[in-house]
This record gives sequence, structure tokens and C-alpha cells, in this order.
Amino acid sequence: MLSPQDVVSYREMCDLYGISLQRGMNYRIRNSESLILMSIRPSAPYEDRVEQGRRVVVYEGHDAPRLKDGPDPKFVGQPAFQPNGRPTQNGLFIEAVRRFKSGESPAERVRVSEKIRDGIWAYNGVFELVDGWQETNERRQVFKFRLQLLDEDDLQASPAGRVEFEHDRVIPSVVKVAVWKRDQGRCVQCGCKENLHFDQIIPYSRGGPSKDPANIQILCGRHNLEKRDNIQ
Repeated sequence: MLSPQDVVSYREMCDLYGISLQRGMNYRIRNSESLILMSIRPSAPYEDRVEQGRRVVVYEGHDAPRLKDGPDPKFVGQPAFQPNGRPTQNGLFIEAVRRFKSGESPAERVRVSEKIRDGIWAYNGVFELVDGWQETNERRQVFKFRLQLLDEDDLQASPAGRVEFEHDRVIPSVVKVAVWKRDQGRCVQCGCKENLHFDQIIPYSRGGPSKDPANIQILCGRHNLEKRDNIQ
């Protein structure tokens, strides 16, 4: 399974989750895990955003499908139910919020990956779905979902504890994009284009900044592991 700051292609991500990922919202698709694919790039189709030093993701729900001779989905309210009465992904996630806020179940745990460029994604870690609502913009009504990053202690105390992560290590999107372009999407040590990872040259534990591209590099899995083993 992925670790935070891992970089994968779209095909690799599909293979990891065992399905063809055709949408950004994916409720309980693999081993009862939920997955969200987000983007805050200028060209992104939805208005996702991050807050509180990237500890919080505010994710916009998804549109109705585009139908032949039908209205533009961007001018239609985002649906909670399909025509057959079954919930859409919006409906499934908002129901999970309702159950959490009513005390019926714990917060849904959601893995979040972020688009770096076409076909390339960075894994951001495990978040809890803590809120959801509808709001009206200048065109229509949309869903918004608030996800809060799980701290390392919370992760280690849970079945998802194999993910080791501290929120202060999160590398901002603009930095990831800059580093990806600078390092040409390959390991700086060997040029490998597979099994890549964003690495802090000076580790976070030694005061290395996560917001400075000069302190971030791309390493393959082998060289990333070798670097960890050599840190004294």
C-alpha cells in the first residue's frame, strides 16, 4: 500500500485499488476503504481546497453525468440520488457524515490522492470525513465535504496504522509541481521513473522545510530506502 508522498501513475493507482478509477469520489471500494482524488490545479473541474496548513481538505462533490442533448452538468445541482433512487457518491458520503455526526458510527476514513499533472498522482495520507453540507454558488447547489488529516498516533492505534505520517511533513501542491518539473519526473540518483517518492533532503526531524523546493527531491524506492538507512 502507498505511503504519504509516494508518486504513482494513474494505471499504478488503478492496480493498487483493483478497479478502474473513473471518478474522484469512491466510497468503500477496496477492503471497505474509501478514496478521494482531488486537485487544486487551475484547470481542475471542481473547486477543491486545502486549509490549516494542508491538514484539512474541503472537497467539492461531483456533478450529474453528462447526457446527450441534456443540460450542462455545471449548471445543474449536484445530485444526492440517481434516477433509480440509489444514492450517488455524493449521497453515500453525505450519509457517512450524518452517521458520524449523529454518533451512529465513527468518522469515515478516506485515503486522499492529489493530481500533480495528467496521469500522475501523489498520495497525501488518511483523512477522516468530519463534515458535509450543500451550498449555492452563482450557478447551482453543490456538495462540500470536510476531511481532516489523521495524526500519526491515531493511525498507529488503528488498522490503518501501517501509514506513518505527520501533518507538518505535507509538501504543498505548488512545491510538488515545481519539483516534478525540475527533476523531470525521475529519481535524481538513477533516473528511474517508477516507484517514486517526494523526499525531504534535510529531514523534517532535523528542521528541514517542506515548503521550499530546494529541500525536496524525487527519489525512487530503492534510493529513498538507502537514504533512510544512512540517516544517523
